[in-house]
Amino acid sequence: MTTRTDVTHFNCTLADGIARISLNRPERKNPLTFDSYAELRDWFRDLHYAEDVHVVVFEGNGGNFCSGGDVHDIIGPLTKMSMKELMAFTRMTGDLVKAMMNCGKPVIAAVEGVCAGAGAIIAMASDIRIAATDAKVAFLFNRVGLAGCDMGACAILPRIVGQGRAAELLYFGRSLGAEEGHAWGFFNRVVEQDKLAETALDMAQKLADGPNFANMMTKTMLNQEWSMSIEQAIEAEAQAQAICMQTQDFHRAYHAFVAKERPVFEGN
Repeated sequence: MTTRTDVTHFNCTLADGIARISLNRPERKNPLTFDSYAELRDWFRDLHYAEDVHVVVFEGNGGNFCSGGDVHDIIGPLTKMSMKELMAFTRMTGDLVKAMMNCGKPVIAAVEGVCAGAGAIIAMASDIRIAATDAKVAFLFNRVGLAGCDMGACAILPRIVGQGRAAELLYFGRSLGAEEGHAWGFFNRVVEQDKLAETALDMAQKLADGPNFANMMTKTMLNQEWSMSIEQAIEAEAQAQAICMQTQDFHRAYHAFVAKERPVFEGN
């Protein structure tokens, strides 16, 4: 299966095993709509079966990452919906996070400028986060009268920054700057804005050139082991590693080491 790049509600390009995606409304700081939520969910779901993508870079557009749900296209209509309709919406947004986590490909978020609400959730659900120096992340649900428990934030964010720090961000909805986010462990690194795309693509290329089946297994275990005991996790990793030892990439790495060469991985 190949990856769709003929999407309507976000931008998508594919080259050298790297899919670059971004929201396509820079004049409004890239808010999400009902349609972009659904299309992103479906795209990440299909990605699990795609053989031409090895890593995803989710980046900003026009100097901003994502301003969250569109006030006019989403927030306004939500105030008029029934409980059944509201549940359908909140389940759909949660399905985007589940699709990102279950897509089998590493996801790198290259965050610049505004990264708020659902945009902060998308960054949170990514595997690696890189920030431009001007990045500001805000889980601002509380500031619009909603709980911080949105799209898995109360489960995932504490695992990244710790319980107390997550509570502060979710209760107050305040902005988390790039340097503070790096100190808290939310961002893996901070770079100048003109180096953001280059840094993200360099990391993505290293991942794309790596053992892709093994990377998929690493992502799977990172997510699944949250709900396991230590004993269960050790057994699950034993099985996962034994499977990886049957791949040709494992044999390629061994023969390259013996020959004192750099291994060339092919993902099988």
